[in-house]
Parts: sequence; C-alpha cells; structure tokens
Amino acid sequence: MSENVVHLHKPTDPAAVTTLTVVPDAPPARPVPLWVRSGRAVKAAVTHERTRAAARAAARHTSYTFNGGRIVARRAWDGRTGSRYERMIRAAEAAGNLEAAEEWEERLQRFRAARHHRRMDLLHSPVEAAKGVAVGAGMSVGVLVGLGVVLAISTGQAADVITPLAATIDFIALLIRIVQIVWGPALTIGPFLALLALWAVGRKQQAAPQWALPANVRSGEGEPITPSIVVKALRDLGIPALRTAIKDMGDAGASMLGLITIAGCGVEVDVTLPSGVSTNEVQNKRRKLAENLTRHEHEVFITIPQAARTVRLWIADSGALDEPIGPSPLVTDDTMTANYKTGRAPWGQDLRGDAAALSLYQRHLLITGLSNQGKTVALRSLALWLSLDRSVQFLMGDLKGVGDWAMFDGLASTLIQGPTDEHVIQVTEMVEGAVDEMNRRIQAPPGTVFPPLIVLVDEAQVAFMCPAKDEDKRPYGGSKANSRYFMAVRKIHNQGRAVNVLMWQGTQDPTNENLPKLVREGAHTRASLALGTESQARMALGDKAVDGGAAPNLLRPGLDKGTLVVASDGITIPAGQSSITVRTHYIDDDAATAITDRAKALRDGVTTLHTIERGEDRDPLADIASVVGMASRVLTQDVLKRLATLNADAYGKWSFIDLKRVLDGTGAEPYKSDGRMVVGRDRLTRALANRDGDGSASADG
Repeated sequence: MSENVVHLHKPTDPAAVTTLTVVPDAPPARPVPLWVRSGRAVKAAVTHERTRAAARAAARHTSYTFNGGRIVARRAWDGRTGSRYERMIRAAEAAGNLEAAEEWEERLQRFRAARHHRRMDLLHSPVEAAKGVAVGAGMSVGVLVGLGVVLAISTGQAADVITPLAATIDFIALLIRIVQIVWGPALTIGPFLALLALWAVGRKQQAAPQWALPANVRSGEGEPITPSIVVKALRDLGIPALRTAIKDMGDAGASMLGLITIAGCGVEVDVTLPSGVSTNEVQNKRRKLAENLTRHEHEVFITIPQAARTVRLWIADSGALDEPIGPSPLVTDDTMTANYKTGRAPWGQDLRGDAAALSLYQRHLLITGLSNQGKTVALRSLALWLSLDRSVQFLMGDLKGVGDWAMFDGLASTLIQGPTDEHVIQVTEMVEGAVDEMNRRIQAPPGTVFPPLIVLVDEAQVAFMCPAKDEDKRPYGGSKANSRYFMAVRKIHNQGRAVNVLMWQGTQDPTNENLPKLVREGAHTRASLALGTESQARMALGDKAVDGGAAPNLLRPGLDKGTLVVASDGITIPAGQSSITVRTHYIDDDAATAITDRAKALRDGVTTLHTIERGEDRDPLADIASVVGMASRVLTQDVLKRLATLNADAYGKWSFIDLKRVLDGTGAEPYKSDGRMVVGRDRLTRALANRDGDGSASADG
C-alpha cells in the first residue's frame, strides 16, 4: 500500500485555518486473473508455428495412409472388374469419338469372356488339384523309396531304405516349427507393414490436402507440367460441365490432352474440351487456371487454334518470363544490313524462344500501349533496322520531344521534335507533304518503282487531340472529315501502300478520342504492349485477335516492359492463331546511335529539316544546295523529292524541267553520272558563290 503525501499550506492570513491536503498516488494495477493468463498461454501454444507444423504433419501422414488405401482398393477393383473399360467407353462417348467407344466395347467383351472362362475353370480345379496332389505324393514317395533302396544296397544296411523318407519328414517338421515360431510376430507386424505400404502409395501420389503438404511441395515452385497436373487444373476451374465430364472419363481426362511439348521457356499442350464446354469459359478462367498450375497469371497464355472446341495452353517455367532475353542482332552484328522488300526486322523472341522477325514491306504500322512500357523502343528498333537499307527515306515526328529519336538527325529527311501545338502543326504539314508525294507517285507511268518513304509519328495521340485550327478554321486534331492530321493519315492508309508510302504511328492508351477507329483499322500490323482494359485491347488489336486469345490487358504494367501482342501477316503466327506474343529486344540510346551511324555511312549524306517553312519567298538555288547537303552528287529525282518535302507549296509540283530551268546558266546544270542525271554539290557551291548580286537566282519557285 503506497503512502499518502501530506502537504501543509501555511496561511498568509493569520485568521486562516491551517488545512491538510491529502493527494493519493495512482491506484495500483489490478493483477491479471489466472484463467486469462492460462488462456493466453494456450492460444500461444496452439498458434505457434511448431504446433501448426505438427498438426499439418499429422494430417498429411494420416491422409497418405487413408488415401493410399483408397488408391490400392481402386486399382484392385479395376483389375478384377470391367470398370476401367466402362469409364473409357463413357470418355469416348463424351468426346464424341464413336470409333474409340466401339473399340473399348470390344475389349470389355473380351475381358468378360476371359473372366467367365477363368471362373468355370475354378469349378473343376479342386478335383484336378486333389488328383494332382495324390499323383505327386505317390510319385514323390516312390522316388524316395527307390532312392532308399539304392542307398541300402550301397551301404548294405536294410534300414537305409527309409532314410530319405525319414529325412524328408524331418524337414517338413522343421518347416512347420519355423512357421509356428514366426506366425505370431507376423500377425502382429503384418498390419503395420500393410499400413506402411499404403502410406508409401499415398505419399508417392501426394494424396493429402494442399494445406497439409510440405512448403516446398505446396508452393509448386518449378513443378514440371504433367498430364495429371493439367487435367486436375482444368477439373478444378469451377466449370460444372467440365468437371463432370472429366469425372466420367475412364482415363481421368487424359484423352482430352494432346502431346505436351517443350516450347521455349515453357511447354505447350492442346486441350480438346468435352461437349457442353466452350472455349471462352476456359479463357475467362485464366487466372484460376494459372494458379491451379502453380503459376502466375502472366505465365499462362490461352489461345484458340483451328481445331473445334480446342484451347491451346502455353505454360511458362516458373519465373522464366522475368528473365531478360538476349541483345538484338542489330547490336551484336555490326555487318548487318536490311532489305525493305525481302528482309525481316529482328524484333525479339516469341514465347517459344524462337526469333520473332517482322516484315515491313508495304505494311502500315500501329503500336500502342500504356505510358512507359517500351513503345518508343519497340517502334524505334524497327526504324533502326530499316535505316540499314539505304533506299529508305524517313519523315519523322516525335511529339514527345525528349530526344528519343535524336539519333535520326542526319538520316531522316525531316525530324520534328516537340509536344506543343506548333509541333503538331509542323507534323501535320509533314504528313500532308507525304500525301502530295504519294499523289505524285500515283500519277507516274505504270511500272515505276519508288523508294520506300516511311512517315513515322510517335505519340500520335497528341496530334489527334490537338485543339489548334488553321486560318480556314479547320482543326488539326480530331477525327472529323475536316481534321487535317486525321484526313492526311487516312489518305496514306488508303493509297500509300501501292507506291511505298507507309504510315507508322505509336500512341498511348488507345481510346476513340485519341485513336479514331478508321485510323487504327487502317494499319496492317497492329501491336500492343500492356493495356488497362479489354476494351482498349480490342481497340488496339481488333475483335478477331482478342476473341482468339490476344490479351495485352493481362500483361503486367511495369513488369512486362517490351512485351507486346502482335496481330499481323508480316510475322510468323502459329497456325490457327490470330496473334502472337513477342518479347522485344531492348536497344538503348547509345546502341541506337551506333546503328544510325552505320546507316549514315551507307548514304551520301542527308540534310535533316527540323521545321516545315511555309508562305515565304524561296531561293530555289539555295534550297537545292541545302537538300543536296554534304553528298558529292544526288540524283535529280531525289533532289525533286527533297525539295517537295522541304516545301510542298513551292516545290510539290516541280518536274525535271523546272529544276533544269533554275540551274541553267548557273554552272550547276544537271549532268550524267553512270548513265543517270545528277546534281553536283561542288557546282552548286561555285554557282552560289559566283551568282550576281542582283538576286537573279532568287526567283520565286
């Protein structure tokens, strides 16, 4: 009991009475009752990990023994009856295979006939056995007596006649004695040995609840895919018709499966579903199927092959998809070149581990996905490969403007970089210039071969959503008939392919607002990285690809960077599938710069324009010199194309006659080199240096 504290207050007033103030201490803590402490101790003991482990071990080994008995009993029943054949007949009927059902019916009839024959033999076996024993015993006694007679003649002792018979009787007595000694312990130990055998059968089959299995078995990490695992995973999907059909199949569902084959960093198997189960029911259970297979959702892919009522499962090795693939051949092989018409760009690897190469010949391209998933790198790697074909020309617009395409400066004819409305206007006019070039090519004589012109716009959603309008109140963005960017893209999609003018676009987060339907459906090659929803996946790849199993919305944002789903006839897709999943090679900025340096070395030199100038007086001679750039000489056809790109209004309709008109009398007239008309850089330089100061060479083009 704590003491009280007494405070004496001395009064200031003599008349005041001295008072005592008693301040008690805090009350002592009440003791915890014994029953509470005991309950806590019991709870701690029950919830302790050792207690749980012991409980799991007891449940596990008990289940091994019990279920092992069930397994042995079922095997014995199957061996003695025709139940196995009856299950196989039901399985064949469920799968609609009547020929297999008839074959199993014949086997069942043969089994029943053989069993009947054995049972009839058992009726006569006691008599035959008795006769055999009697004859055998008589012959044995005769042999022993004969042996005794021989022994007696040899020894001269008549008593030796029964010596072999007596020895045999003594031996039989010894065996009886041994059995009498062993019988008791055998009766005691026998049940334990039988239980041990049942436990061993159950343990081999892991016949115990999942929660009771050891941690390494329960996790299934790295567990190989076997037919029984696949069938069990399908059975436990929660589809009643599928579960019932598997239960009725005599082979426990094994007849549904094709061969399990090694496919890259995983395995592949076709599953023929029983009647009453549709493929989309299995597709919609992808996560549960993956978990039943002890895999993550992103490690299982479900596609629909050509065969009816069949799904194709690709199951990755645990953790394999988180490992990076090797470097791009563009980086490792510095002698590689490209061929626009016959070649294929080395893009990455498919899930089987095979090289995934994409043909770019006369195919418009669209790559989409969420931000920061590797869209620009995937698009850029295709342009890097194609740059190694010296005949390919590029017009590029990067509406992000952070330098992802800066290495194409000096390689692309036009490179516009920036996210503002002014940059969108510049990119729109660049695309419209490509439309003018397309129209010029279309009007050329039949049979004319044109070099490929790639019009590439990254972050195209910025252009579609641009609110700016021109002086005629026509919007640059949007998806209406008067939208300048939209209509320019549509025109290239409609007619550009025939004259090798191709539209490549990269865009984020596809919606009807930032990627109009007509534009996305105009692309021959459509690829998508990770997306948020199935509706976005349908916008990116189309209904056919998604209905066939394409699911970029199930890729993991941030973790599956560079992995995209491709729908295109330009890439090898397994028969019956509408898309393929590709893990693209990562090419960083330094490696990309090294590749473009090799591409520039293949060319005579390209002057890259960073703006599209419009509305001012032109100096044709100076413009010709600028488009010739550092090249010693350039074909007159290429000069005309570059002038049209430089300013479509001034030079879009120029012909060779116009070019010759400007250069005549300047000393820089076109001349033949190797049988083709060219314009020389040195002659242009001298003409600019020597031209009159009155500006005669500055006539309006």
